Amino acid sequence: MEESRQRTKKIIAQNKKARHDYEVIYTVEAGIMLTGTEVKALRQNQCNLQDSYAAFPSKHDDTLYLLGAHISPYDFGNRENHEPRRTRKLLLHKKELERLKQAVHEKGLTIVALSLYFLGPYVKVELAVVRGKKLHDKREDSKRKDIEREIRRGDE
Repeated sequence: MEESRQRTKKIIAQNKKARHDYEVIYTVEAGIMLTGTEVKALRQNQCNLQDSYAAFPSKHDDTLYLLGAHISPYDFGNRENHEPRRTRKLLLHKKELERLKQAVHEKGLTIVALSLYFLGPYVKVELAVVRGKKLHDKREDSKRKDIEREIRRGDE
């Protein structure tokens, strides 16, 4: 008998500005290497993903790192507390890493962290390969959202 275990997803932080500033091409879920005090701080929702992105250190390296994510120091941490903005290694399958590396080397694409969440006992990061939006694209998006909002109001 196969028992299906569903892990609960608890969102810690989201980068709402990323969806506004960038056009999301596709998303990937990645694990993240953290220290004990970082996990404890995340359980207290002390995280900010604004201006965070993922990058490869060099063209020949197959390791992906999360840069710019701020995890506040744990309140009850001692001298073993972590650095808030340190670079953190991301855990992905080799095929996913190759796909991301190929996308980054294309013109104008980058990897941005969209959200950080607990999936059962594990901390996961939702990464997105994105292309920057132009000002007129942002205007079109806001017009489209206004129209959709008006249509929903008419239905009620």
